Amino acid sequence: MLIAQISDLHIQEGGKDTELIQAEHHLAVCVQALNRLAPRPDMVVITGDLTEHGRKPEYLRLKPLLARLDIPYLLIPGNHDSPAMLREVFHEHSYLQTGTPFIQYVIDDWPLRIVALDTTVPMRSEGGLCAERLEWLSNTLAQAPDAPTLILMHHPPFETGIRQMDNLGLLSGREDFARVIAPYSNIERILCGHLHRTMLCRVGPTVASTCPGTAHQITLDLDSAATELSFNFEPPGYQLHWQGAQGLVTHHATIGDFPGPYSF
Repeated sequence: MLIAQISDLHIQEGGKDTELIQAEHHLAVCVQALNRLAPRPDMVVITGDLTEHGRKPEYLRLKPLLARLDIPYLLIPGNHDSPAMLREVFHEHSYLQTGTPFIQYVIDDWPLRIVALDTTVPMRSEGGLCAERLEWLSNTLAQAPDAPTLILMHHPPFETGIRQMDNLGLLSGREDFARVIAPYSNIERILCGHLHRTMLCRVGPTVASTCPGTAHQITLDLDSAATELSFNFEPPGYQLHWQGAQGLVTHHATIGDFPGPYSF
């Protein structure tokens, strides 16, 4: 199985940053790149911050952009999203209609089981996992303890060293999350967004990774005394998660036109 991951699209309507960030253009180029892949991914997972403000017009701008994908896709919310507006505009995505305040779900139709976990906190940038969500995760994992599994979540369950982003990270429930997943060696990967960079970290029995943004990237600043957060326009990217004989292999891919390939 081959899964593509994109994240942090930040589609917005108008605003002073629209010309600077050009989120719609970057997403359109990304969609073209994914459609050209051979072999083509079986699925695209989109790990949050779909819009900038969670407003209905932004989701209405996003929907036709994603409709150009020739690949099925799954959505989870990020801290910039509105679960209510996401559900309303993408109403045909039945997995979003959970009947709870949280958008979290299970997809059992693929060789890899997809478990989507909602880490968002209403009106806040940081993430959290309450007792209800952790209980849901515990029960969900217990239902298929041997099935190769992916967990999707927006906020990564680890500190990154980028201080200002860690201040907006998964601030509650992180230790409890690690305890819930600890018994499960079948978790192939935890796929996250939020950081706008590629990162890897061991979490319990598995590896958690973050995906670059399509709109812009967070500046790599590991100075513990840093007091400001900034972004830049390093090339946007995506990740490909390929299921091989030894488990899941993750590839970072850069979006753009570059010379090559050249024969050796």
